[in-house]
Amino acid sequence: MSFADITDHIATPVLSITYERHGDPRGIPVVLLHGFPYDIRAYDAVAASLAAGGGFDVYVPFLRGFGTTQFVSGSDPRSGQQGALGQDLLDFIDALALDRPIVAGYDWGGRAACIVAALWPERVRGLVSVDGYNIQDIAYAAVEPSKPEWEATYWYQYYFHSERGRRGLERNREELCELLWRTWSPEWKAAAAEFPRSAVSLHNPAFVDVVVHSYRHRYGLAEGDPRYQGIEDRLAVTPAIGVPTVVLESGADGVGGPTFEASGDRELFTGTFELRHLPGIGHNVPQEAPEAFADAVRTLAGG
Repeated sequence: MSFADITDHIATPVLSITYERHGDPRGIPVVLLHGFPYDIRAYDAVAASLAAGGGFDVYVPFLRGFGTTQFVSGSDPRSGQQGALGQDLLDFIDALALDRPIVAGYDWGGRAACIVAALWPERVRGLVSVDGYNIQDIAYAAVEPSKPEWEATYWYQYYFHSERGRRGLERNREELCELLWRTWSPEWKAAAAEFPRSAVSLHNPAFVDVVVHSYRHRYGLAEGDPRYQGIEDRLAVTPAIGVPTVVLESGADGVGGPTFEASGDRELFTGTFELRHLPGIGHNVPQEAPEAFADAVRTLAGG
């Protein structure tokens, strides 16, 4: 028995998460996690490849604030902090009773995958992470400057720190996010053409609040949701990741600039580790290089 493009919802303590499911329900579970400002369409080709090859039960959820994933309560903070993303993934795994899935992601989704792999290693089979160790060291990074060429690419983060930036995201979300797609993937000629398929997901009613909170919290400019403080405390010590890991390093990522190297995080991975370089590939790795992403997942299937 196999199926593809099945859309469903699952309830967690905070969210009603919409997800697509592909492949063989008897196969190894895989959770594919998108980033900002993308959505589950980034994984269409990856999921199709894994489903076609057999042996994988693939889940692709919308993150909080994206698509049709909704907050259950109108009063819960629309937090975008890293602890919330990690807890959402763990809750998703629990709600579906997934048995040690491979967790794989980039950008925000890579952060969620890294957090679960670091804090609950017994719950996952392996990790695919784009650009290395994505857990934020907030106490350090909020005050210590990066290389100037990296800082220049972070303009959108500083923009969201202001009320002007919040209003800009609210009023011009498609224009702003399409600009990020193009500049973050400078060699991907299809970025502008593919963007409209994902643009609808940016109109989730919680999108602006979640995004703005994410980029303010990581710089110490906004308080976190107290329910995630325990996770944030554990992440503050930059915990090592001991599960089998494949890191995909973009060769043409417009975020951080061409001098960024994921190999600098190597000491934070204490288990089986492989670094794969992807020349010419930008920030949106699964959509730009779906077979490379799917191959990384397949590598971990025997773990």
